[in-house]
Amino acid sequence: MNFLKLKIFIALVLSACSLNAQKSKFEGYLFAYFEGTAENRKSEEQLRFAISDDAINWKALNNNNPILNSDDISQSGGIRDPHILRGEEENTYFIVATDMSTAANGWKENPGIVLLKSDNLVDWQHSTINLAKDYPVKFANAYWVWAPQTIYDSKAKKYLIYFTVKFRDDDKLDFYSAYANADFSGFESEPTLMYSAKDGAIDGDIIYKDGKYHLFYKGNTKDKNGKEIKNGIKQATSKSLQGPWKESFEYIDAYANNKTTVEGSSVFKLNNSEEYILMYDLYSSGRYEFQRSRDLYHFTEKPESFTKDFNPRHGSVIGITQNEFDKLKKKWLNIQEGPKVFESHGNPIFTHKYTADPAALVIDNTLWLYTGHDFEGGQKGYKMKDWCVFSTTDMQTWTEHPVPLKITDFSWAKSGDAYAGHVAERNGKYYWYISTNWSGIGVAVSDKPEGPFKDALGKPLLTNDDCFASTHSWACIDPAIFIDNDGQPWIFWGNGQCYYAKLKDNMVEVDGTIKQINFESFEFTEAPWIHKRKDKYYLTYATGFPEKIAYAMADSVEGPYVYKGILNEIAGNSNTNHQAIIDFKGESYFIYHNGGIQTDGGSFSRSICIDKLEYNDDGTIKPIVMTTKGVSK
Repeated sequence: MNFLKLKIFIALVLSACSLNAQKSKFEGYLFAYFEGTAENRKSEEQLRFAISDDAINWKALNNNNPILNSDDISQSGGIRDPHILRGEEENTYFIVATDMSTAANGWKENPGIVLLKSDNLVDWQHSTINLAKDYPVKFANAYWVWAPQTIYDSKAKKYLIYFTVKFRDDDKLDFYSAYANADFSGFESEPTLMYSAKDGAIDGDIIYKDGKYHLFYKGNTKDKNGKEIKNGIKQATSKSLQGPWKESFEYIDAYANNKTTVEGSSVFKLNNSEEYILMYDLYSSGRYEFQRSRDLYHFTEKPESFTKDFNPRHGSVIGITQNEFDKLKKKWLNIQEGPKVFESHGNPIFTHKYTADPAALVIDNTLWLYTGHDFEGGQKGYKMKDWCVFSTTDMQTWTEHPVPLKITDFSWAKSGDAYAGHVAERNGKYYWYISTNWSGIGVAVSDKPEGPFKDALGKPLLTNDDCFASTHSWACIDPAIFIDNDGQPWIFWGNGQCYYAKLKDNMVEVDGTIKQINFESFEFTEAPWIHKRKDKYYLTYATGFPEKIAYAMADSVEGPYVYKGILNEIAGNSNTNHQAIIDFKGESYFIYHNGGIQTDGGSFSRSICIDKLEYNDDGTIKPIVMTTKGVSK
């Protein structure tokens, strides 16, 4: 080899090394997923993106709204199980997804796959495949086509798409595959059987390491009668994508030996590391966890959780460069839904969504209103997954701020219920005390009244164990905070029994003994609220069912309280009531909810109202007059 040829050879080698280094210089991660706690099933079954710089702490793009509309890219109107792949060619990216809308069709047949292709991660071309129609000879009876994924076959120099198929007349779930055509708009030819696990398999993900392909999937074990007795994450290995595949009958996930169910396994390599992440969806528990491995055979025994501001179902992850990271943020992070300004025209004050369980805080000339969120109209139960925050300076023009807090922000809240809360300011920080049905009362904290808020403790502040006089599971709800003139913070809460305790100055620890409120004629249901006027303390609370609001007065925050009667009658079309009482610009206000938005309003689809609160000369409160006119300042 002469000198010139040597120089050319070295230049080519360096160029190739430079290109490989550029491709592998990933600074972050992109997560493609569909949601598990959106407002309804149709909005869940959409493609969403999230980003992270460490693959553990995740931020949803586009405020956790879809990046594409499923109606535009699918045959069914829904997509599930998105899998994203970086192409071998520079600036090529592929996504495949299950073409399925359970919102429209339930779990009936879905023989389709959605294919997406992009050269920038932002703009996507789409096409669809329908196995039953496109390949009727073999797949006319295809009933389910689930969780497609793509991998590059370096020998064939093509992209292989693989997926689970169930036929109408056969319950067996097997993996089939076919090579994508050149423009990634369909298959080259009819799919063929790729892998048949002994007892069936779904949700496969293949990764290549050290000369072997590792196929991770949800498998199961059946008895001699064909009854499933165990399921979880398994793997099979092969030297070729065409097989044969060697099935391992050992379960990998940490939950295979108990009743916690997992699916949607997905594996990826951490950037600049020899470590791999195997993540999976604990779909019945509302959690997403992962285990680690260096060899893809041995995994950490204890699962770990992601930190995230969304609730993913089956999804997948790729590494991304800083340029790609910036491009995604520019497109979707900077256009998050910002504050919305609107006018209130009487009661209910908000008519564009269902709000409940008000708590209010006055800071300077601004009233901050924190509410629960009944997700839909006509609900059959309390479906509440996040909280809302609004502000006003005149009681008429309101600003709705981006969602400040979700139940999924509390990893310990296994109930998945975003029940009533209360916000208090202390030492320049804002503390949001929330209840979660049976999981306990938690605390979130923020530097701003509008949030966003984050879990301050990583565990509940109070649980049912602290409700010593109660036996039912929802006893530990409805926290209310009162900070007295001497600076001492107190917390009141409960259902059926009213509990209270001092808080430490840090606002996240109980100080001393938990006590009960009891006095003559005290028929307490829930929703305690303490406020003070002059030298008198007022305890308002929900009583009976359907609930009315009653009140009592005392000379001390701990009582003894004296019952004073019913303050607010049953709020129309709602079995529950929940109040906040505040003074704002020289007037007193009573904030509550009813079921006043017709025709979908009701006991499970409630709406916040505000009316004036007035005192008698002796300090007692005049009965609240509920109006449709409401108030303005």
